Amino acid sequence: MKLLRFGEPGTEKPGVLVGNDIVDVSSYGEDFGEKFFGTDGIARLATWLQQHPDLPRVKQPVRLGAPFERPSKIICIGLNYSDHAKETGAALPKEPIIFFKATTALVGPNDTLVIPRNSTKTDWEVELAVVIGKKATYVSAEESMNYVAGYCVHNDYSEREFQLERGGQWVKGKSCDTFAPMGPYMVTRDEIKDINNVKLWLKVNGKTYQDGTTANMVFNVAFLVSYVSQFMTLLPGDVISTGTPAGVGLGFNPPIYIKPGDVVELGIDGMGEQRQVAKAY
Repeated sequence: MKLLRFGEPGTEKPGVLVGNDIVDVSSYGEDFGEKFFGTDGIARLATWLQQHPDLPRVKQPVRLGAPFERPSKIICIGLNYSDHAKETGAALPKEPIIFFKATTALVGPNDTLVIPRNSTKTDWEVELAVVIGKKATYVSAEESMNYVAGYCVHNDYSEREFQLERGGQWVKGKSCDTFAPMGPYMVTRDEIKDINNVKLWLKVNGKTYQDGTTANMVFNVAFLVSYVSQFMTLLPGDVISTGTPAGVGLGFNPPIYIKPGDVVELGIDGMGEQRQVAKAY
């Protein structure tokens, strides 16, 4: 199943993608958030859909929001692709690097990217985002996939000066408004045959910069879910963003950063595509 949310910011309604049609499931009475995921909502919704075959279709085009309500936390994994670590000159991490991204950065997959005030180094990062399906504390790698609800595309935008040159933690360069477009939909775990071997890509103004595969992850999805749960409780609807392959703007000589008017397109096989147009704050 592919879960999505449609409508204007702040008033999105839940929907399901069936073929190319968006089916309005707002009459089900639940949005896609912590309560929904934590009470076996995906299975409950699937049963309900079978009982209601004549639900209204949504007239398109329509704005898509993030495919779930704002989560309690967005957890990001740094330098988790061997080729990306190499391009930044960093050593491969011996354990996952964890940092947070403010949940206020969350936006829809095609919403405008706002380049922050005083930014000169806004960068892109296509990433696989993992959505947690039930409360997870101290879970093992062998059982951790049972705690995954599904996956979606995430563009982990980063302001490199804020991140690397202003002291402190990376979160400062990761949390600006519009820096976490998610979607277009969340695919449930059963739809992806091998999450550790899917292609992800990103283009800027039509030119391909990132063309990678999750097979190059240093730490795979099952390990990451287990690892993060050793340090914090993961709640239903929480997001773990699993890192980016080579080809970020920082990795070029000289670096390439986003300018107003630039068009960023990205996608992951089986999870759809995003498109953002950049504008100055």
